[in-house]
Amino acid sequence: MNLAPYAVRAAETRGRRFAEAEADDRTPYQRDRDRVVHATAFRKLQYKTQVFVTREGDFYRTRLTHSLEVAQIARSIARRLLLDEDLTEALALAHDLGHPPFGHAGESGLNEALARFGGFDHNAQSFRVVTLLEHKYAAFDGLNLTWECLEGLAKHNGPLVGAVGYIAAFDREFALDLGRQPSAEAQVAALSDDIAYNAHDLDDGLRAGLFAMDDILPLPVVGEALTAARALTAEPKRIRNEMSRRIIHELIADLVRTSERRLRELAPRNADAVRMAGAPVIGFSERVAAANRDCKTFLFKNMYRHWRVNRMSHKAQLVTKNLASLLLERPDLLPDEWRGLAGAGGTAQAAEVVRDYVAGMTDRYAMEEYARLTDPAVAS
Repeated sequence: MNLAPYAVRAAETRGRRFAEAEADDRTPYQRDRDRVVHATAFRKLQYKTQVFVTREGDFYRTRLTHSLEVAQIARSIARRLLLDEDLTEALALAHDLGHPPFGHAGESGLNEALARFGGFDHNAQSFRVVTLLEHKYAAFDGLNLTWECLEGLAKHNGPLVGAVGYIAAFDREFALDLGRQPSAEAQVAALSDDIAYNAHDLDDGLRAGLFAMDDILPLPVVGEALTAARALTAEPKRIRNEMSRRIIHELIADLVRTSERRLRELAPRNADAVRMAGAPVIGFSERVAAANRDCKTFLFKNMYRHWRVNRMSHKAQLVTKNLASLLLERPDLLPDEWRGLAGAGGTAQAAEVVRDYVAGMTDRYAMEEYARLTDPAVAS
């Protein structure tokens, strides 16, 4: 496949932190993608919540299904923009590896419990997973991903000016140009996350009965897709699926059109010219960006803050907060392989170990571990 001048090129990779001989039959970014898929943290995403806890129903999305959907969208966009599809896919698959159990509720609980030690951020934790916490190889910790993949993960939300904590320390050893824009491939992966969120959370919310189809008719783009779907069928399931398909199609088409225009105006001669640009080159038109904001506002009010979701989130937040708080003060309660790393309770060292231990749990394991530590009727 021919790549655009502004695409990242595998032959020009800045390499890996730990030098390795590259494969003859796969590019460095194909190896990155494969390493992510085979990671323990990736498998755990199957049992980590998107919005609903796993016991609410088997048909709701998890972090794994979300990551796969993001990867499909990202690869489709990368192909149309003549970007490196494998790097884009690797970034999309890896972007949620650091999510704790129970989604954003779990993240809030961990953030509260560890507030005096820097709190918790799932993007930083994803970076920590791929550079330290995976233990797949004899020669190094982490997955030893390429510079370009690590750069994209570190800058998932854009340039990191004044980075602190683990990413800042890593950057001092293996500089990632944190103050610059990420590559076009990384920008595509990040916006594909938004596309998947909006379309699929609407679908899950409708299936759960948190709001009705008529409630979303006033939303721009969404209402248009729903009206078109209703003109084709009266069956609710088919309406939802047709609506989701049309939303995703419209968002992708708008992003491609807008990004192509920006790229023509900037005329970047190589990938570094994208990084040195004063603003992102990948994005939506003003109309669709506003529609996305309206959709997020609607979902926040009618789904993420629905009383049923609030109840689940409240319980999930309590579990993660109390579990992390307990282990922070009593690291002697940790399993053997973690206890020896934690040191004394209430310290920064203990907080780091507890952060990694709790963030790596699935929803089910977190509930079971909390019960083992707090319920005398449950065996330890």
